Amino acid sequence: MNGQLTAVAEERKSAMSVAGKVILYTGAAGGLGAETTLAFLRAGAKVVAIDNDPAKNAALEFAASKESLKGLVLRALDLSNLETLRKSLEALAMEVGGIDVVINNAAIYPSKPFEEYSIEEMQRVQRINVDAGIVCVQVALPHMREKRWGRIINIASVTAYGGWANLSPYVQSKGALIGLARAWAREFGAYGVTVNAIAPGAFPTDAEKIHADPESYTRFVLDHQAIKRRGSASDIANALMFLASDAAGFITGQTLNVDGGWVMN
Repeated sequence: MNGQLTAVAEERKSAMSVAGKVILYTGAAGGLGAETTLAFLRAGAKVVAIDNDPAKNAALEFAASKESLKGLVLRALDLSNLETLRKSLEALAMEVGGIDVVINNAAIYPSKPFEEYSIEEMQRVQRINVDAGIVCVQVALPHMREKRWGRIINIASVTAYGGWANLSPYVQSKGALIGLARAWAREFGAYGVTVNAIAPGAFPTDAEKIHADPESYTRFVLDHQAIKRRGSASDIANALMFLASDAAGFITGQTLNVDGGWVMN
């Protein structure tokens, strides 16, 4: 009996593994990205980390080197320049031997009343938050299709459900990522590729600096959550690890809310 239990435990451990996978991760050095990037590296994955913030990139490189973690391929790329992004990613994909997992995480979130946004500002948010992710998938998909295996995870937001004042282009972009996850899941399933979205709730990151009163905002968050603590990077990392693994191989087209029970659907 003990031997059977050990075999089952090993099988489950293997199914959850991301060791040896190549992960293309945008926004990988900032917010929740840095901690989840490190978690993937600790698990034995190679992470092609895309971020254009020099300070955050340096901090991520230092953190990885401090733990002697291998497999970090860090590039500072402008996600708003889609053609340059495509060429750079195509070269990177060749360099690392193809992409197994795409995590579309990068986002900008300008905050002001809707009538103050220009069309150009709205389009820039769409270009960085959504269109850059489309380019990532277009580059990675041929490799996934050839391997008959792949994982695509769009980082959405609970704001796509309830809306959020003064964040119209951001909310629009996150809703688009949920819609794309469903459409891609339907289309790519025949290739052995799953596509899902994660909708984080309110996490204590730099994004919260748009709120004038942090203490009041924390009270607001906890009042709305069923779990009375703030979310942490490990909460997102655990969800990403699961969706990127074989253990989630029969889950696609879904949006997983990682929000402490803020939104329930």
